[in-house]
Amino acid sequence: MGEKTFVRNDGREEHAFSMNLDMPTEHMQKIFGLQDQYIKKLERDFAVTVVDRNGHIVVSGEEEHVKRAASVLQQLTILSDRGNEIEEQSVDYAITMGKEAQAEAITEIDGDCICHTVNGKPIKPKTLGQKQYVDAIRNNMIVFGIGPAGTGKTYLAMAMAITAFKNDEVGRIILTRPAIEAGEKLGFLPGDLQSKVDPYLRPLYDALYQIMGAESFAKNMEKGLIEVAPLAYMRGRTLDNAYIILDEAQNTTPAQMKMFLTRIGFGSKVVVTGDASQKDLPVGSKSGLDTAVKVLQKIDGIAFCNLTSKDVVRHPLVQKIVKAYDEYEAKENRRTKTHYAGNNPRR
Repeated sequence: MGEKTFVRNDGREEHAFSMNLDMPTEHMQKIFGLQDQYIKKLERDFAVTVVDRNGHIVVSGEEEHVKRAASVLQQLTILSDRGNEIEEQSVDYAITMGKEAQAEAITEIDGDCICHTVNGKPIKPKTLGQKQYVDAIRNNMIVFGIGPAGTGKTYLAMAMAITAFKNDEVGRIILTRPAIEAGEKLGFLPGDLQSKVDPYLRPLYDALYQIMGAESFAKNMEKGLIEVAPLAYMRGRTLDNAYIILDEAQNTTPAQMKMFLTRIGFGSKVVVTGDASQKDLPVGSKSGLDTAVKVLQKIDGIAFCNLTSKDVVRHPLVQKIVKAYDEYEAKENRRTKTHYAGNNPRR
């Protein structure tokens, strides 16, 4: 490790800092990626050069950039050594954290395993935002998880609910969603009421199958220990000793949200998830999620976790789409405010 001097083609001297890292071959194959696509991304983002010299990785460039890139590589090596698959999302987030000099947080997050899927895959938070969300669920009776698609709001809440159920911390799991039509009308769908609302609850079923297994899920459904139902079915009930998840909460009305939150009984825990940017309510209607954020902010025992595009763990393109929409909507809001101010001068 140290500074080296190179002579460029134009005769000028150039100074470069370098660091040597030991990386076993099996980890190197994962971290470099197919056709070195991950390491090329790291080189580009940190403006460094990474070279493999017989199992020794040499990172060179400006000192600060080299140290941060090397820290990212060290953390990715630890992840790989723990048996994790190194995916594009893992590399992208590690680079993001490395730029903020927080690369060490990656392995701290990875140490928090909530449970395993039926296939034995561990379910863990993958970002700092997700880790804070999981911790908030552990430490509060009611948690609002608010953020864009792909941030793991519902999936992590489901994992926490199933873990609590298996550990006998609660007696049942109740999953609910408002049955709001996203551009289509329920009345035109064939079948009875249950078959009409099932498509809106399908994401909840999918997560349950993956984490719990279809057979275990079916048995607990028959016993009434797991319930998946539209929000309207919650009216008039008191829900004791239950883990309750309200999904797609941005599509509730203020009255529905109040009704739901006042159903909660002793020994229960509630997670409310929603994406304020994807409302399917009629034009001009207020969202129960937006109202709850304003009304309940100062109440002890209620936590609000705001996930962002940084916490998206789906395909990297989803993160870019979310970020692009956020920037577009912020720009449109500024334009609208400027237009309004221009047409309403002070008198």
